[in-house]
Amino acid sequence: MVAEVGAAAAETVGSVAVTGHRYDVVGIGNAIVDVISRESEDFITTWGLTKGAMTLVDADRSAELYSHMAPAIETSGGSAANTMAGIASFGRRAAYIGKVRDDQLGAVFRHDIRATGVAFDVAAGTEGLPTARCLIVVTPDAARTMNTHLGISQHLDPTDIDEELVATSKVLYCEGYIWDIPRTKEAIRHAIDVAHGEGNAVSFTLSDTFCVERHLPEWHELLDGPIDILFGNEAEFCVLTGTDDPAEALEKVRGRCDIVAMTRGARGSVIITTDETIDIEAAEIDGVVDTTGAGDMYAAGFLAGWTAGEPLKRCGELASLAAAEVIGHLGARPATPLDQLARDHLGVAVAVGRTR
Repeated sequence: MVAEVGAAAAETVGSVAVTGHRYDVVGIGNAIVDVISRESEDFITTWGLTKGAMTLVDADRSAELYSHMAPAIETSGGSAANTMAGIASFGRRAAYIGKVRDDQLGAVFRHDIRATGVAFDVAAGTEGLPTARCLIVVTPDAARTMNTHLGISQHLDPTDIDEELVATSKVLYCEGYIWDIPRTKEAIRHAIDVAHGEGNAVSFTLSDTFCVERHLPEWHELLDGPIDILFGNEAEFCVLTGTDDPAEALEKVRGRCDIVAMTRGARGSVIITTDETIDIEAAEIDGVVDTTGAGDMYAAGFLAGWTAGEPLKRCGELASLAAAEVIGHLGARPATPLDQLARDHLGVAVAVGRTR
């Protein structure tokens, strides 16, 4: 059981020796340049946006919204890319698989994600759609509303999957958003097959309630099959299990995969295994500025701890610490090195080659 790896030792993941792994985690997802701006509630109403959700838009709609947004922060993004950046910030070894175009935003994405310490070597596309972009509107209540043009990211192909990279990573991390495109779904299924073929762990994030609704039968199949570690928030798990009660939702998924982590906002999170329930308090923070990337950083903290052999409770504490850091400022990436925060606040050193 993969749940035993974090609690007992870092020497094995499944049946594969850790000594044969080049990376701790490899993430696969939509390679997107995030454009983040602060806007009023009137902006949401004027442009008919679905507050708090991720909506797919075409190139024309993306250009129209962008032209009316306030000055913005632009950085490499996408859910799985953010999580890999967080894992690298903890000092763990992270790699990423996603598709960009050989255009200006594609160059920005490649340089930016590599600068975080994440390995990224997928060849850029030379024709067709541009690099993807996600327009993220942050309102005064810190909610984030996303409108995404997927561009060439939706053309990630099974041939873009570096099988050796996946096979030599302890954990494969998959974002739910990528399931919206049939070809990328085929690519992610291929990566899952490679990871499981090597005995490595497969982790998955539910991403968004609308994603869950769109892919409910398939995701139940994954939950009862290759997924070892599942992340999501209360609303996503409720949609997944068809209940309005988060506690009931947890019981409905208990035992269907090895580890389930449910985030609960200011009330922290809950981690369950077949026979264990661990409540994790939210880390203290002065104030919430922007919730963009909170779930991504939670997954980063958990997987950073898990691949370092930390017990599940400590993994949850690292997850909460990372989520708290990112919601304290604008943007989906850590502003302070997470390995430093882990040492300062928890007395934990999970960075590769670093001892307590």
